[in-house]
Amino acid sequence: MKIKSSTFAITGAARGLGAAMATRLASKGASLALIDIDLDSLESTAAQCRAAGAKQVAPYGVNVTSEPDVEALFDQVVEDFGALNGLVNNAGITRDALLVKYKDGKLVSKMSLQQWQSVIDVNLTAVFLCGREAAARMIQNKTQGCIINISSVSRHGNIGQTNYSASKAGVESMAVVWAKELARYGIRAASIAPGFIGTEMVQSMKPEALEKLQSALPLGTIGDPDQIASAVEFIFENDYVSGRCIEVDGALRV
Repeated sequence: MKIKSSTFAITGAARGLGAAMATRLASKGASLALIDIDLDSLESTAAQCRAAGAKQVAPYGVNVTSEPDVEALFDQVVEDFGALNGLVNNAGITRDALLVKYKDGKLVSKMSLQQWQSVIDVNLTAVFLCGREAAARMIQNKTQGCIINISSVSRHGNIGQTNYSASKAGVESMAVVWAKELARYGIRAASIAPGFIGTEMVQSMKPEALEKLQSALPLGTIGDPDQIASAVEFIFENDYVSGRCIEVDGALRV
């Protein structure tokens, strides 16, 4: 797939990895449907994309956990751009907690259903909804395309992240299923598993914690958001990449 003049939708595009992906694709002349619940911050990303050289940009303030809102969103994207060639399912949240915590034989805390469900809703259900609707529009319009799910190194299991790890393992598995199901329509699917990347969340860590984190990485440094964006670009451009997870983690294994 050629990036230039193709239309890509990116969820969670207001900041961090989503904004980096959008800006990189914009610099290649792509058209971009930017999606996030935070419309104010999304406008900033849209401005950056226009400055970077995007052919066309439109921001959409949407709650991607709502089925009717997602259905309406992808109808609007196709109406506004005329086609949809690619989707990056990037939106995600964390609500970390131990499954159960005991001290001196007494229950101190446990992961709440709300902590579980909120992460599953955004990180897993929303990916399902957006992937389904994007695929449906691509098939209806006879457009060959590609769907990328953003997973995580945490998909292998990480302390305090029952909810997050489950969701990120799930989106990787969904990409494999979609690659097999949608190939007959000329649609590819893949996933990317970032390690520790220098987003706002990571950069806001205490200096001593950040230093300890970096020292544990084989390459000795956290990744840059543009390195994830580069992997997105590679998958979109390489028409024989499908059904696989690309790990961009600096040789980290958990």
